[in-house]
Amino acid sequence: MALYIVATPIGNLEDMTYRAVRVLSEVGGVVSEDTRRTGLLLKHYNIPKKEFISFNDHNAKRQTPKIIELLLEGKDIAFTSDAGTPGISDPGFYLIREAVANNIQIVPIPGAVAAINGLIGSGLPIDKFFFYGFLPKTSGKKLDALKLSNDFTVAYYESPHRIKKTLELLSKEMPEVNVCVARELTKKFEEFIRGKPEEILKVADKIKGEIVLILSSK
Repeated sequence: MALYIVATPIGNLEDMTYRAVRVLSEVGGVVSEDTRRTGLLLKHYNIPKKEFISFNDHNAKRQTPKIIELLLEGKDIAFTSDAGTPGISDPGFYLIREAVANNIQIVPIPGAVAAINGLIGSGLPIDKFFFYGFLPKTSGKKLDALKLSNDFTVAYYESPHRIKKTLELLSKEMPEVNVCVARELTKKFEEFIRGKPEEILKVADKIKGEIVLILSSK
């Protein structure tokens, strides 16, 4: 029995690994945030239909015992997210922690992580970096999070609906910080917008899609 943590593409379907396809073909069941979306993904790679188990923010604690029971019965299970690597900015850690507590083997199958792609393409120093996750919505807590970049490069996830206000906050409170807005990573309209907050603020209304915000004081 093993719980396979399977990374899936964040946009470009060519980023699926051979190993991920093999594991998804061999396991007895698939845990996913959106079973319909995962079903389409499996179909794209000609992977046979599987037993799907829904797992998301709303049902994670309720579904976890059921998944653990299947694993303890000897079934191999794959755990996927809608896009990218499970367990990062989603409730996946809860399932993984419970599996560990039950002495179930955890097998990570590596692949895409939006934050890492953003950091690599940012042009900012990443010998030491920090991944924050989704920024808080309130200005005070958001500013505290943004100020972490005074010490090292930080990657944040931000909504396209809030990026303009975030850039306005940076322009006012941290005008000299180095900024990279990485959007639509691995997709057709992938773009890295680099500069000071005030410079990027000029094009903020055009920034759409999924965003990774990278900041560095260096």
